[in-house]
Amino acid sequence: MSVAQSWSRITAIMLKEMIQTRRDRLTFAMIIAIPILQLVLFGYAINTDPKHLPAAAIVADQGPVTRALISGIDRSGYFEIGSNPITEAEAHDMLQRGAVAFIITVPIDFERKLVRGERPQILIEADGSEPGAASGGVNALPQIVATALADVGTGALGKLAPQTVPVDVVIHTLYNPEGITAYNIVPGLLGTILTLTTILMTALAITREVERGTMENLMAMPARPLEIMIGKIVPYIGAGFIQVALILICAALLFQVPMHGSMLLLLAGTLLFIASNVTLGYTFSTLARNQMQAMQMTFFFFLPSMLLSGFMFPFRGMPDWAQVIGEVLPLTHFLRIIRGVMLKGAGFPDLFPNVWPIVVFWLAIGAIALVRYRRTLD
Repeated sequence: MSVAQSWSRITAIMLKEMIQTRRDRLTFAMIIAIPILQLVLFGYAINTDPKHLPAAAIVADQGPVTRALISGIDRSGYFEIGSNPITEAEAHDMLQRGAVAFIITVPIDFERKLVRGERPQILIEADGSEPGAASGGVNALPQIVATALADVGTGALGKLAPQTVPVDVVIHTLYNPEGITAYNIVPGLLGTILTLTTILMTALAITREVERGTMENLMAMPARPLEIMIGKIVPYIGAGFIQVALILICAALLFQVPMHGSMLLLLAGTLLFIASNVTLGYTFSTLARNQMQAMQMTFFFFLPSMLLSGFMFPFRGMPDWAQVIGEVLPLTHFLRIIRGVMLKGAGFPDLFPNVWPIVVFWLAIGAIALVRYRRTLD
């Protein structure tokens, strides 16, 4: 056998593989789309030092120095003070719901104590359930306060342009005061693991039936599309809850992640999340021609879910267009639900803003699955 003949055979096989890849449009699209998606997400959407974090201010002293201080904090770029709650209870309710990331409290007689040189305190309460989002602003606060008070006035206030910060900045990190990474990561892992496994398992359901040749038997049954869909996805909901039990047990025993809220409420939110995932997997199975395509669709959905949900990077640090995409993903809302229940002890009214988007996603995907379902192999 000559070298030329060997290379001709190799070339023929190479051409055959290239033609097959070109005919498999989904695989070819993944080859092009995944690198572009990763470049865009990591290059534009990922920001480990988020700015313009929402903050609420409780201002008991309305003097000019206090106004200068609040204005300086607002202009710093790290904080965006858009709310002024009347009561402390209202502010903490906003923090628990995730509407704000910080509460800034300026006590009464702040300006008078400042003029007297008594070093008054200002209290900053930060949401520690997402330590990566709050750390930048917390670390920059002393310098921000010093800059804001550097030019507060003249005369009696002229001495307040000092070399050191003339106030004590007291920082309280709530929900995870010690900044333990496992408290944030382990609940997030529950969502990411469920996203990958439940979608993937269900996505292979119909495609496996087609590849094994058993689809004809399923279609011969006197069952409606909705009945087939429910029968297909319910077992995988049960499989998902087995994973939930394992992860929650490990979270409690190995990592000591607290459970401040209702376990029943957590399981109800988890049921809704798993149901939306398995329905999406079923939809993928109606679109894919084989199991490989079903797996490709699953990973193409999983990648932005992991990167844009707030699991790996601070959600508020992403640009607006990335946050819009992230708000569509069920994982984004489930992470807020599980962290809210486990770390904050949140109730249903606090979680409802993140419940209804998952319901809407579930219904929309279910409708698509029913429309896509075919009673024939064609």
